Amino acid sequence: MCGIFGFIGKGNIQDIVRKGLQTLEYRGYDSCGYALLSDSGLKVEKKIGKGKIEELTSSLPINGSHRLRIISHTRWATHGRVTQENAHPQLDCAREIALVHNGIIENYKAIKESLEQEGHRFISETDTEVITHLIEKYIKRYEFEEAVKKALTELRGSFAVVVMWVNAGKVIAACKHSPLAIGIAGDNFFVASDAMAFLKYTKKVIFLEDEEMAVIDRGVDILPFGKNRKREKVFQEISMEPGKIEKGDFPHFMLKEIFEQPTVVKSTARHILNSLFFANTPPRIIKEVERIILVGCGTSWHAGLLGEYMIEELSGVPVEVEYASEFRYRNPVLSERDLVIAISQSGETADTLAALREAKKKCNVFAICNVPGSSMDRISDYVLYTKAGPEIGVASTKAFTAQLTVLYLFALYLAREKERISQQVIDIHIKELQNIPAKMEMILGRSKEIENISQYFLGKNNALYLGRGFQFPIALEGALKLKEVSYIHAEGYPAAEMKHGPIALVDQEMPVVFIAVQDSSYQKIMGNVEEVKARGGFIIALVNDEDREVKKIADMVIPVPETSQYIMPLLTVIPLQLLAYYTALKRGCDVDKPRNLAKSVTVE
Repeated sequence: MCGIFGFIGKGNIQDIVRKGLQTLEYRGYDSCGYALLSDSGLKVEKKIGKGKIEELTSSLPINGSHRLRIISHTRWATHGRVTQENAHPQLDCAREIALVHNGIIENYKAIKESLEQEGHRFISETDTEVITHLIEKYIKRYEFEEAVKKALTELRGSFAVVVMWVNAGKVIAACKHSPLAIGIAGDNFFVASDAMAFLKYTKKVIFLEDEEMAVIDRGVDILPFGKNRKREKVFQEISMEPGKIEKGDFPHFMLKEIFEQPTVVKSTARHILNSLFFANTPPRIIKEVERIILVGCGTSWHAGLLGEYMIEELSGVPVEVEYASEFRYRNPVLSERDLVIAISQSGETADTLAALREAKKKCNVFAICNVPGSSMDRISDYVLYTKAGPEIGVASTKAFTAQLTVLYLFALYLAREKERISQQVIDIHIKELQNIPAKMEMILGRSKEIENISQYFLGKNNALYLGRGFQFPIALEGALKLKEVSYIHAEGYPAAEMKHGPIALVDQEMPVVFIAVQDSSYQKIMGNVEEVKARGGFIIALVNDEDREVKKIADMVIPVPETSQYIMPLLTVIPLQLLAYYTALKRGCDVDKPRNLAKSVTVE
């Protein structure tokens, strides 16, 4: 969960590296650093703490008239504390080899012990440093490329690395189960964890596959390591747009992205309708599917839970929802008539990718993803793209509603192909979805009221979120958002299960958030509201505008417009996102960069 950015060529190095690292900061932000190789030798700089990229890159050249080689890094700590010694780049004993790394080396302790016995001196607590010393060991006997290749074949785990040696004009990039993209712009070359980091300069990209290394000098030579054979690769033009990653008039990316959701739902719906309903998708896979398994992590897993409800009710196809991290480590029983759908904003989530690779051995695999050209995109048989645009805030908001939009339309498409519902009924569903952006705007227009309610959470240490049916996953998502950005412990629960344990926690100091909209579970959840009120709980309720019953009982209410129960979650999640945002803001938290979290989880 670190960001790698490298550049080989001429230009405004300071500007190129600064913007590259800032684009990748969603992958980690507890430290940053660079290694610059020029005719003057190797220069290494590191900075500790959030928001240090500007300070770090201020020491780089502005007008580079000579060809330079630079590798840089923004870190999310895995092995070792956040210190100068543990920040990247990591160096060898002679300080001649510099390397940046994303991933985890599982066998680093054994390698480190062996190298220490041979006389190598380690100064960091990282797993990364063993790679530089392995290369140092082999470079005494082999050429640079061969030394790197031999070092890489000894590593177990996941990694993307970029490495330089003072005695070679080349930069070598390599990966295994971790993404790396290479861009070319004339005589200039880029390498990054995410192609978005250099799209301002070029859209000509090569994506490295597992166990491939790229030797970059005046050109790019792709070589295999491990068991792979050499494959011909050419640069491809990608259609991704850099997108706007400025906050504009908003104080934080999270708030901006919450307010972008009406547009995101509209553009995602338009895209899926065009690509799924009116295009040539794999009909055999859809018509013959007998079971669907949805896999994801965190917010994407919550989207999968809602997808289960939508798909089963509309199409009649049985659905299971799995944590990707659990699915990958058991022996799932899959058949040719199963379909595994992986859900990920970035398309690089390590656990979800591993689950997808495992499933692909036995059945067809689809992906729901926000990033064309991502690893998940390249592995899957078919991809349903969300059109959320770049999501910078670590706590996912607009990506979630985009995923729900895709899952809803996919459920309708599957129901049509299974001849469960008519096109006329589908048209009614789609028309209701097309009304959602305007209803989202109504909720966003009440953000000041929600900000006032967030005041109640100050000084609280716990919160309970309760929902039933389609609103249970939203209770989970609302609790997750509060935890992520405000650091208040919150638990999402099915409202009917509350009396089997969590009701013991209810008192006047425990905010209990009910999602009590008028759907098929309304009368049942009314009873749960009464149970909490009888025990002195403080109730904050999401209700429909015309509700009368819950409003009489709740201490605070947040009204939302009415719509179909299938897509009501697109509306009810927005107040909970805003509640988390404003609570975090009032508690003095960094809402865009919460402690200990990273946007794209590319390690286990």
